Amino acid sequence: MEKLIYGVAYYDEYMSYDRLEKDIQMMKDAGINMVRIAESTWSTHEPQNGVFDFSSVDRVLDAMHDAGIQVIVGTPTYAVPTWMVKEHPDVLAETPAGKGKYGARQIMDITHPTYLYYAERIIRKLISRVKDHPAVIGYQTDNETKHYNTVGPNVQVQFVKYMREKFETLDNINKAFGLDYWSNRINSWEDFPSVVGTINGSLGSEFSKFQRKLVKDFLEWQVSIVNEYKHSDQFVTQNFDFEWRGYSYGIQPDVDHFEASKAFDYTGVDIYHPSQDDLTGIEISFGGDVARSTKGKNYFVLETEAQAFTHWTPYPGQLRLQAFSHVASGANMVAYWHWHSIHNSLETYWKGLLSHDFEPNPVYNEAKTIGRDFAKLSPKLVNAKKDNKVAILVSNESLTAMEWFKFNFTSTKNYNDIIRLTYDQLYKMNIECDFVSPISENIDSYDLLIVPALYTASDELLKQLNTFVENGGHIVYTFKSGFTDENVKVRTAHQPGIIDEACGIYYNMFVEPKNVSLKDDPYQVGEENNTVDTWMELVTPTTAEVLAYYDHPHWGKYAAITKNNFGKGVATYIACIPSEAIMAKVLENAVKDAGLWGVDQELRFPLITKKGTNQTGNTIRYYFNYSDDTLSFTYPHRKAQALLTDQVIDDNQEIEIDPWGIIILEEQ
Repeated sequence: MEKLIYGVAYYDEYMSYDRLEKDIQMMKDAGINMVRIAESTWSTHEPQNGVFDFSSVDRVLDAMHDAGIQVIVGTPTYAVPTWMVKEHPDVLAETPAGKGKYGARQIMDITHPTYLYYAERIIRKLISRVKDHPAVIGYQTDNETKHYNTVGPNVQVQFVKYMREKFETLDNINKAFGLDYWSNRINSWEDFPSVVGTINGSLGSEFSKFQRKLVKDFLEWQVSIVNEYKHSDQFVTQNFDFEWRGYSYGIQPDVDHFEASKAFDYTGVDIYHPSQDDLTGIEISFGGDVARSTKGKNYFVLETEAQAFTHWTPYPGQLRLQAFSHVASGANMVAYWHWHSIHNSLETYWKGLLSHDFEPNPVYNEAKTIGRDFAKLSPKLVNAKKDNKVAILVSNESLTAMEWFKFNFTSTKNYNDIIRLTYDQLYKMNIECDFVSPISENIDSYDLLIVPALYTASDELLKQLNTFVENGGHIVYTFKSGFTDENVKVRTAHQPGIIDEACGIYYNMFVEPKNVSLKDDPYQVGEENNTVDTWMELVTPTTAEVLAYYDHPHWGKYAAITKNNFGKGVATYIACIPSEAIMAKVLENAVKDAGLWGVDQELRFPLITKKGTNQTGNTIRYYFNYSDDTLSFTYPHRKAQALLTDQVIDDNQEIEIDPWGIIILEEQ
């Protein structure tokens, strides 16, 4: 990538009147150098079966090229046209709730042969038409692709084939999944039931894994078609999204990002986050760290908010802060959804960079400053690399399994809550980290590994983690790790199973804590923060040092947090869900034990710092103020130049950062 890309999604087909020329001039004024088009308008490009009209695409491509703005063309396959459903109603996905109804997007069965036939045809027609256009720099396949909970007969047949190939015999399946329970045993392949009604968590989790594979296969199929046409200087990407809680929150349950990203030249993501007083930068950092880790390289933010909703419209300065926050995590592209606010339909009030009047506004005017700075600083910031020594191990399989087996009957917490409980504390103490998955080959390259709630894992993975510690690595496990094998079958040995060797502990009981704290407040967090909730394992040490006991009249003899020397390394085990303050202290101690505590950790949220190495080998340091107050700190590193102001900053110089402000330094 030669430069930072600053872009918008642009839908000329949505416009209330012809203003392409005016839009392009406003884009150029704002420093917009890329637009993303076409992924949402299949029914415009193919108004009737086999009748194609790409005039809107041609018009935008020609105009953007004349203006020097580059284009990403999306395959328009995530929203099917009316004629397809009229002629072939069975292309709509059947879900556990029944047959889909036409109207919304992403309602089709991505495995249905008829849908795939039409999808391939529109992809080939569109990509073959645009591939030689000089404005086109790359392609986006589909949009926020997932399996849409497709479970119909067509999918069930494919699942049986998948199970047969993976397990070979029904005896293997019955044994691995414990299907003798409640007479669920399957004695003939012809009798294999639909899994929609299953009560077996192993079978249900395997089906979820299969559904994630459907997404991977579908995206690989689209990439293979696009690759037939694209030129060597063009790329293919996809805009993955995250678990949604009104904003981007955690690991996506329906897609394995590490597996699905393999087919792409660049991982792309959509990151939406709280703003105004709730802007912390955590979701920007989390989504970016996941995206960067999938391929170990810089990534694209294909969608993020400009104005969006009433509670997201940024305060002055926040749009700049957000844009550079993406870049600091390794983004080579920041693109808004979308350019203009639309005047009808579902997303009328999800506002773009321009409001409904299409006139300049404070957010647009701030975007102009970002565009100028991106153009100026591109050579310094693009392709900056990270060399993080801390990683968090995430597992889609554990996420799914813990949906089957929740903490208790009333808890609303899930796997992503535990991921964020660890990640957020690292972020706030300015520990940058990567993510790894069970398939990652670089786990041993880190000094400290955080393993939240690895509920389901193979013997091989757990042994690999033991070896990681034995060879000198530091690891922090949370509760529920190692409990079941890769088929979500509970291990019959003392828990936590195989990792008990490295952790030096065992337990065989777990309870729901009520009025439980840690004895003697060992982390000095105060009564209000000295809490344990939802889940606690009653741990007995074998060789481990007890860092904290439960404070409870009956459970007080059991360990809550332990640390064990194993080989050359150290394994910490957190047997409960502690408060954020306790988790922060445990992780801080682990970082110190691993020798990773430095001067940057003397700064804490809302002052966030990140770093990277640019293409000339110089260290770039970012300082962000995620607050409404002016903050100051003593710069602790080598003499540097402030890239936004050209000011020279000396070691130990006092620096002030404005509310919602940014300082970017290049070490000399």
